[in-house]
Amino acid sequence: MPSPPDRHHSTGWQVRGFLADSYWSAAILVVLALVPYLVLSTTVGAVGASIGRDVGLGEQAMSLTNGMSNAAYAVGAVVALQLTVHLRGRRLLVTYAATFVIGSVLAAWAPTSGLFVLGRILQGATTGLMLIAAVPPLVIGWPPARLTSTAMVMNMGIFGAVALGPVIGGTVAGAGEHAWRPLFWIVAGFGLGAFLLTLLTFHDQDPANPQAPWAPGALLLAAAGCGATFFGSAELTSHAFVSTWVLLPLILGISLIVLLVLQQYHAKRPLMPVRELSSTFPVVGIIVAITAGASSVAVIELTQSALLAKGTDPGHVGTLFWPQFVGAVVAAGLFGVLFHTKWTKVIALSGLVCVAGAAAILTGVSNGGEGLVWVGSGLLGFGVGASVAPALFIAGFSLPSNNVPQIFALIELLRAVAAFSVAPILAHVALTTGGDPATGTRTAIWICLGLAVGGAFVAVYLFVLARAKPHHPNIDRWLGGEEPAFDSPALAAAIRGLPNDPKGHSDYPGSSVDRRPTPVGSGD
Repeated sequence: MPSPPDRHHSTGWQVRGFLADSYWSAAILVVLALVPYLVLSTTVGAVGASIGRDVGLGEQAMSLTNGMSNAAYAVGAVVALQLTVHLRGRRLLVTYAATFVIGSVLAAWAPTSGLFVLGRILQGATTGLMLIAAVPPLVIGWPPARLTSTAMVMNMGIFGAVALGPVIGGTVAGAGEHAWRPLFWIVAGFGLGAFLLTLLTFHDQDPANPQAPWAPGALLLAAAGCGATFFGSAELTSHAFVSTWVLLPLILGISLIVLLVLQQYHAKRPLMPVRELSSTFPVVGIIVAITAGASSVAVIELTQSALLAKGTDPGHVGTLFWPQFVGAVVAAGLFGVLFHTKWTKVIALSGLVCVAGAAAILTGVSNGGEGLVWVGSGLLGFGVGASVAPALFIAGFSLPSNNVPQIFALIELLRAVAAFSVAPILAHVALTTGGDPATGTRTAIWICLGLAVGGAFVAVYLFVLARAKPHHPNIDRWLGGEEPAFDSPALAAAIRGLPNDPKGHSDYPGSSVDRRPTPVGSGD
């Protein structure tokens, strides 16, 4: 098999694993690095009570533990980006994978609450770190013929895992009081597999740009913003929304995340290329990813809670979510088939519409039959798989491929904050509005529907304002590292009087500004 491009190899230390030239080994590494934690992110809700009784954590403490673990995941992506600029990425990946194993063992073994909390936070942080260390080399480190397989692997590895979580959670919850520990030991085993593959596929890398400045301000804003946001949303388990413990951290956290985006937009040498991503296609991709993530995760949790409130056996609840995983598999296959075509943007918007449709169906979950859950969960799985991964690539294709780590870090930060902080807020809405849980759940799912519809409307409107037309991405020029796969029109080009095709190239309508940033951390 062909070796990854030389631009990912070091000119120094030349130690190489004997699977370094194996594409599928690298792809399996990505799956093993990401799937365990992402499965747990939608599993622990079903088994949280059992875990709490075993390790001595109350409901509020478990909610806060999950919140801080998710915050660590979001921040980990940004920290990994900064470290990759100055240090050797493959060596870092070995460390991340080893630390994930340690965290997973602590969580699985944990005789006390402190060790379990530490283990969960390490799991979240190291998964975010591995996302940036492992995924971009798989995307841009192999010949163009491999990119379709990579897109499908990412789709299933990230979003298929989330779809499978409720199935596993229900099965474990129905298996007995202590069944969560074998699940966590299995997660540790997957982590060990990822660690072994980091050694077997090892090929050294130079730092992305060691001359670039460090960005402690950006890291601090990301950490404080995520920490405060997830803390506030987690406190809704035992506090009112308007309480100081909830509202103040939420406002502070969201403000800090907004400040981070603005700071990166105006920075002369940013860590993340916010300014370069402020044209039509990447903005649409980010909107789709955020709204699909926020609405889908909340719908999953609300549906699970409604089924359990009706007295449905936890194990049976898990079986009702099998169509969600099947839908995700179908979406991954469709994305792979259409990956090289102009329909990627249409897939992303259609997926968001399917998420809205699933929410509309599941508004009746409290009083409806099981068939409603089967149809709704299947449509939801397809919608998430068809929207978020294509949205990531829409944004990625809009800049040269050497910016993939920065783009993924920014989008995963924003998507994780939206997906994992909105769900607790809407769960609180379900419990505190309408006078009874059924009415509250219906109200909360209608809000999810509004998020998805609103995201789809804004995305389509931005396309109209830019006079944007679907066109095929030029994958070969994109993988060259210096050119985008397509030139994204300027935002609102139609009403700003800007040309749709300033470069005179009919296949690639471009923006009015040449947006071709240099590698991470080096753009002036």
